[in-house]
Amino acid sequence: MITKKKIYLDYNATTPVDKRVVQEMLPYFTEIFGNASSDHFYGWDAAEGVELAREKVSNLVNCKPTEITFTSGATEAANLALFGFCKKNSPKGKHIITCKTEHKAVLDTMQALKNDGFRITYLNVDTEGNIDLEELERSINSETILVCLMLANNETGLIHPMKEIKEIVHEKDVKLMSDITQAVGKIPVDMKELNLDIAIFSSHKLYGPKGVGALYINKKNKVEVDQTVFGGGQEKGMRPGTLNVPGIVGFGKAAEIAADEMEEESLRISKLRNKLEALLEEIEDVHINSKNADRLPNTTNVSFGNIDGNQLMRKLNSLAVSRGSACTSNLIKPSHVLKAMGLSDELALSSLRISLGRNTTLADIEFTAEEIIKTVHQLKKLVV
Repeated sequence: MITKKKIYLDYNATTPVDKRVVQEMLPYFTEIFGNASSDHFYGWDAAEGVELAREKVSNLVNCKPTEITFTSGATEAANLALFGFCKKNSPKGKHIITCKTEHKAVLDTMQALKNDGFRITYLNVDTEGNIDLEELERSINSETILVCLMLANNETGLIHPMKEIKEIVHEKDVKLMSDITQAVGKIPVDMKELNLDIAIFSSHKLYGPKGVGALYINKKNKVEVDQTVFGGGQEKGMRPGTLNVPGIVGFGKAAEIAADEMEEESLRISKLRNKLEALLEEIEDVHINSKNADRLPNTTNVSFGNIDGNQLMRKLNSLAVSRGSACTSNLIKPSHVLKAMGLSDELALSSLRISLGRNTTLADIEFTAEEIIKTVHQLKKLVV
């Protein structure tokens, strides 16, 4: 029996857990299995593992360990941060600024806040996905309490100029929150340099386990966030509930590995990404989205003109890539990110997000380019 070759190129969706991370986690399932809140040696050992992981995660983003709250993931962290901040600061104003290309974890939470009486301004983006910094500045008013903008886009890899954004926002005495999930582990993220007020990120995007994330709250900037979840005093009340000790330990190990290997790995992956793009650009009517912008080293988003996106995905059954769109209630919808960048529904649906990772090789890239080129040419012949 011949096994068909399969290539995983969806690392922005999730990553395989690094084997070194798995080894670090294993004792916490069967030997150091105590509840980290228990006041005996089983609990003390578990709590020690949690605090060591907190140090490793904080080292990766250059902040204090006490500024990190462990959560079940970036989505929960976004909810805790946004609802908690708005609850605490609503007497100052009920206006929030975000962007049309944010992740659904932020956009859906914004909609819920809008239903609660908050006013949300959604910044536009240009054809590369960049916001207009002057529009940001004009949008801030006396009622604005928070600006929430992601550091790196999950679909195109575009990196927002967070240092410039920070200057504008803080000059107006407004707080700045960022979803840094896609950036952490791929590029240097320094909280002291960025001076973000709130940030959220996740373990499973950097070769750690799923079900673990982090909420960063800047202590120096005196950010006030109310508790919104109740039922225990864990994580200083911000995120009550029994801690996922094995997952947190794995998160810590993944952060440690990323800190050690990120620079070299990012350079390797960016070369592979550039190679893939050069090969794909030989196709007629192809466009690399956000190519001229500052991007993550592992991400490319490619649109193919005059191609049926559904057929393209079905035929590329040896490649694990993303359409770059949201699948909701079994309905395929065009990517809200690409739509905001000005792409038509048809072109957005015939776009692929290809994200590379640690296991990606040059042979994978060459095979991927060959498969895509062959498939696109076949589909174009059908159109003719």
